[in-house]
Amino acid sequence: MKTTLKIIKYIILSVLSIVVILVGYIWISPIPSYENKAPQLTVSVDSAHVAEGARIASMLCVTCHLSEDGKLGGGRVVDANEFGEIYAPNITNHPKNGITHYTDGELAYLIRTGIRKDGRYAPPYMPKLPHLSDDDMNSIIAFLRSDHPLVQASENKQPDSKPNFLTKFLVRVAFHPFPYPEKPIAPPDQNNKIEFGKYIALAKFECFSCHSENFKSNDYLNPEKSIGFFGGGNPFKQTDGSVIYSANLTMDETGLGKWTEADFIKAVKSGIRPNGQATTRKPMIPYAGMTDEEASAVWAYLSSLPKISKDITKLK
Repeated sequence: MKTTLKIIKYIILSVLSIVVILVGYIWISPIPSYENKAPQLTVSVDSAHVAEGARIASMLCVTCHLSEDGKLGGGRVVDANEFGEIYAPNITNHPKNGITHYTDGELAYLIRTGIRKDGRYAPPYMPKLPHLSDDDMNSIIAFLRSDHPLVQASENKQPDSKPNFLTKFLVRVAFHPFPYPEKPIAPPDQNNKIEFGKYIALAKFECFSCHSENFKSNDYLNPEKSIGFFGGGNPFKQTDGSVIYSANLTMDETGLGKWTEADFIKAVKSGIRPNGQATTRKPMIPYAGMTDEEASAVWAYLSSLPKISKDITKLK
């Protein structure tokens, strides 16, 4: 009997030792790196693409990258405190602190896969756009290459992020780089309103990412398989320690069921609810740059989805 107990004791100690070693390794090791297989790519930097890229950036990039100098010089991302001490990098045209050392192909590869020029992986707090059309990708890169005020050289130099243990663990077991598309991605058919809205909500602005149940359970390659798809409830820690939850955007009465299309378009573009109260709080911002046609298409797509009953006001 004593021999059996000793064996069990040794087994438990051995398992604990392995766990401690693994935890220590994850804690002290950096975020994983991968081979960078950026394609050869040269974008068209014309006025139309620059303008569209600036419009996309005004809704997608400024939340994290806008600095006090009014440029995309980066800064501390307080909404990502769950992942550690996170800093958005300077993505202006500054020759040392910005991204002028990236090729067009390397920028596209980073935005689609999450793999930086040096092979380091950008964890889940950086949005990736694996389903974005090639033309919209061209627009984003054209904007980054332009002399637009937002990307003119900023002197800001951000420190390296300090991801916590949770982030370092997740990038080893759950979050990995996305595959780079093997085929061209065509723009959506804008005459098909639901499909156009789907593209806007899933590929171009990734609305589902915040408005599904949780970042950790999102399926970014197959968005509609995400748990609680558009049912809201994704928690966001605020600077004062409080937590807010993303809105339920399904047509259930706990979501948008009592709204009209006009209510939705106004809320998306101005940040004002039908009752006159503010509907947007960080990290969400009013999407003033979204066209009425785009917002209407998103409404059509959301109207086609299954209803989810989830009252976020009761979440704790």
